[in-house]
Amino acid sequence: MSLDTLEIISNSVEETIAIGSQLGALLLAGDVVCLAGDLGAGKTAFMIGIGKGWGAWEPVNSPTFVFVHEHHHASDDTRLYHLDCYRLSSEADAISIGLDDILAGRDVVVLEWPERVNSFLPSDCLWVDLQPLDNIDQRRLTFRAMGQRTAKLLTDLKSVLN
Repeated sequence: MSLDTLEIISNSVEETIAIGSQLGALLLAGDVVCLAGDLGAGKTAFMIGIGKGWGAWEPVNSPTFVFVHEHHHASDDTRLYHLDCYRLSSEADAISIGLDDILAGRDVVVLEWPERVNSFLPSDCLWVDLQPLDNIDQRRLTFRAMGQRTAKLLTDLKSVLN
């Protein structure tokens, strides 16, 4: 059950990236963020923002064809794992890309298509549902905190966005 929610309307790709950047700046080692939404919903744009705000050395792009991108923090040894689970069809597939090991670590993890790996997800994770609206550039971002840590994360995000 969700402890807290936040809904934001983004009016452009740049705004979606900026919101992602605000979230990225708040992420700590061990945080798990789940990005849900159809193809073209804005998950990659949001992830680009997360990478910028978090301080990734490497540019962020979609990991669709390699499943996992590992990014390094500019000032410490923390990693940001960005996973695209769209093409995973079984638990064996998830294990084959090291999902269980990645989630057991103390790095930041962001998953696209998290519903495909529900059984692997920790109970305390932040869900972000991205939905396109009638205006081609607008997106509805619905954040749901699923535990105490992510409830604090969401409270902090609300503070910096206001």
